[in-house]
Amino acid sequence: MTQTRHLSVYVDRPVADVYAFASDPANLPQWAHGLGSSAVREGDDWFVETPGGRARVTVAPENEYGVLDQVVVTPSGETVYVPLRATPDGDGCEVDFTLRRAPDMTDAEFERDAALVTSDLALLKKILEGTG
Repeated sequence: MTQTRHLSVYVDRPVADVYAFASDPANLPQWAHGLGSSAVREGDDWFVETPGGRARVTVAPENEYGVLDQVVVTPSGETVYVPLRATPDGDGCEVDFTLRRAPDMTDAEFERDAALVTSDLALLKKILEGTG
């Protein structure tokens, strides 16, 4: 069994607004710095530039459940499944990210990834709430 950590942030915006922004791969560079720096569409595929090179990102098809899952194919060819959800909570929503630890990942690397995701979620909140 893979070690996981559930990271979340409350965003004071309707879930439809959060979903629309976060589900668009073109917006990834604005809030998902831990993933990559630029997003480019080529045909039906999206690519982001990472420190290790170019990665392909596929976002879950549009759905009414707030599922924002991503499949990332890293520059080395590894496929990483990224569970991500936006769940209604009153007038806002909770954005939940499930961080999974790779089998060969050290404690320090896992903590670094958790910090990157936490920072990305905080930035998503800041952007969508208009506080940044």
